[in-house]
Amino acid sequence: LLMLLDARGIECSTGSACSAGVPQASHVLLAMGRAEAEARSSLRFSLGHSSTESDAEAVVAAIGPCVERARAATAR
Repeated sequence: LLMLLDARGIECSTGSACSAGVPQASHVLLAMGRAEAEARSSLRFSLGHSSTESDAEAVVAAIGPCVERARAATAR
């Protein structure tokens, strides 16, 4: 999923910035009461002062098709 989003110019990650590269569930989501599987399946998108509404709209438009494609690829 990360690669599919990246191919559309959308950068995201699967963990917090302070645990980059560590394949573990998000401690923040676990502390919020989310299940382990949900915490492992999360994506993190960062916005900054230069992010625009069209940037957010691009993510909204891309996420669904990318998830569908990733699910189809893993179902094979």
